[in-house]
Amino acid sequence: MQKWMAVVILFCAGWTCAGGIDVAQIDRQRILKAADAALRIEPITITKFVAKLSEGGPHDFYSNGDYWWPDPSKPDGLPYIQRDGESNPNNFSAHRMALRDMRDAVAALGAAYKITGDDRYVTKAVELLRAFFLDPASRMNPNLQYAQAIPGRSPGRGIGIIDALHLIEVPAAVEAMEKSPKFPPDVLVGLKKWFGEFADWMVASKNGQEEAKAKNNHSVAFFLQLAVYAKFAGDQKKVAECRRQYKEVFLPEQMAADGSFPRELARTKPYGYSIFQLDNLITLAQVLSTSEDDLWTFSLPDGRGAKKAMEFLYPYLADKSKWPKKPDVAAWDGWPARQPCLLFAGLAYGEEKYLELWKKLPADPEDAEVKRNIAITQPVLWVR
Repeated sequence: MQKWMAVVILFCAGWTCAGGIDVAQIDRQRILKAADAALRIEPITITKFVAKLSEGGPHDFYSNGDYWWPDPSKPDGLPYIQRDGESNPNNFSAHRMALRDMRDAVAALGAAYKITGDDRYVTKAVELLRAFFLDPASRMNPNLQYAQAIPGRSPGRGIGIIDALHLIEVPAAVEAMEKSPKFPPDVLVGLKKWFGEFADWMVASKNGQEEAKAKNNHSVAFFLQLAVYAKFAGDQKKVAECRRQYKEVFLPEQMAADGSFPRELARTKPYGYSIFQLDNLITLAQVLSTSEDDLWTFSLPDGRGAKKAMEFLYPYLADKSKWPKKPDVAAWDGWPARQPCLLFAGLAYGEEKYLELWKKLPADPEDAEVKRNIAITQPVLWVR
């Protein structure tokens, strides 16, 4: 009996008794370093960066389509032409970077508060959140009407909604801090209103409706955003629609019998796109699963589901040299990083090999494209 108790105590010292790993302990120094840096920054807003080609106003997010380049046969380069998989480094990206930098800071501050209870982090996060989302002089409007514009072709496209994917970590950070006495009730109300309005725009706008119908990773990323924002805003009708999409659209229409995603495999960067798609599908299961409706165990009659998708890609995350297709045309060396799918699925299925690989991979990838395609920077905010 004493030997058995000793084993349990040893096990729980390094692992949570739920069968997972102590993310807070693993990431503690990393979290505090990022949060302490965030304490020293000025508020970040998109209004500080003028998008000269935007047809919107100073409060409207603007970006250019990644794979669109000036036409060398035209004196003015217009209209732009597409080069799939090759990002144009001269495109306007300041609003994207502002959004991501704000998210990085707020997520780090939220994570630091979660593991320390230090209200300094909350006070700073509130300052950043007010400036980006709520202050009339600097706030971002709750839409992406002008995202991924193509000069000479389109002022903004539904495909651009994916640019806001990094915002999914903001509600997670807020929920970690909202019970602090330093988190003002009016800020919480304002943020829930902002994200609720953004979710309404996603569903009602032409751009949003087009993106929701995408046949590849874009629709999964769309509904991951919608699920997080609607859940934060308390809109259960939208949350239910996200569950339906997962079960009735994504699994039957985007996943093959072996757990792969054929439309992602057909791209010029099949490895990176497969990882991106899997991360977002698995995160949907993490966000939407309840005791009454468990997406981790849900599968189609032929076995397609989150578990099958993980089983397909895991060997190639563990050993990239086994990947059966040609290397991606860009960012090949940067993948994989510490993918959220490994942590969430490892915890959900009690799969130690997923968790061990997650611990070994880089937590803060340096490749710009890899960083852009990983929406979760502070996993401690997402585990229960």
